[in-house]
Amino acid sequence: MCALVIRAMCCSLALCALGTVHAGNLHPLEDEALSQVSGQDGLAFNLRGFAMSGPLTLTYTSPDAGNPSLWLGNFYLSRSDDVDATFTDPYRLNIYSRLGMSDVIELSNPLNVNGLVKWQFAADFGVNANNTSFNGGTLILQDLTFYGGGLSITTPSDPSVQGVAFGLALRVDIGNLIIRPRARDDISVANPDSVTEQLSISGIHLSGENNSPWAIAHVTTQPGIFNAITDADGQSYLHLGIDWNSSPNGAPKGSLTIDNITFKSDVTGNVNLGSSRIESIQLQYLDVKFR
Repeated sequence: MCALVIRAMCCSLALCALGTVHAGNLHPLEDEALSQVSGQDGLAFNLRGFAMSGPLTLTYTSPDAGNPSLWLGNFYLSRSDDVDATFTDPYRLNIYSRLGMSDVIELSNPLNVNGLVKWQFAADFGVNANNTSFNGGTLILQDLTFYGGGLSITTPSDPSVQGVAFGLALRVDIGNLIIRPRARDDISVANPDSVTEQLSISGIHLSGENNSPWAIAHVTTQPGIFNAITDADGQSYLHLGIDWNSSPNGAPKGSLTIDNITFKSDVTGNVNLGSSRIESIQLQYLDVKFR
């Protein structure tokens, strides 16, 4: 079940799996009238009633000796809806040009002012390396809520660099981030009695100044990069980086609040670390290599 809105330069088309399109309400435009039409390029869409689950597995395999790998599997993903803003507050996919630079594909999140569009996610994870298979358990995200922001992708400005350049802006709340090393159990409950061991981080709030989306990376003034690199010694790794900011205003500032961090264990006992807060975060440069 879905709701989809496509908006182009000269048309607006609404398709709904529960509704019927009546051709009698559509009127043709003459070429002269059509030439006067202007609007927003791009694609607008909603994911009303979206849900998926099943034995899908994503695996990253390293080319190093023994081909160690990291995998995520047994996915569950669903979304709640704001039925009053199905068409008025959609996702937006646009392509825009930059003078002397590559075009940018931009995916913008709904503003989600009412906070009703929430995601639920769960996946098992593990590592295969050194002839050993390690099952790390299950990662669970409850009430993952985005408010505006989005992702921009393009090609690196340096033609000698391979990979994907990106910009990322986030204002996000997460009800619970949970890791259960023994069993998935009931993913809709934050702390069921049947779960004897888990890490729970609850009430995560990430935003920029004035509660706006925080521009962690900007596709033009502070681009991120994601690529695979093999160094001079033949070592291969995944690379995630964010360049220095070239804006005269400097790198944007963000803030992070965590309401509670708790370790639950029937072996070592429960540990409650309480809350944590970082009032101001300014990301100047990032260079991370995953071997």
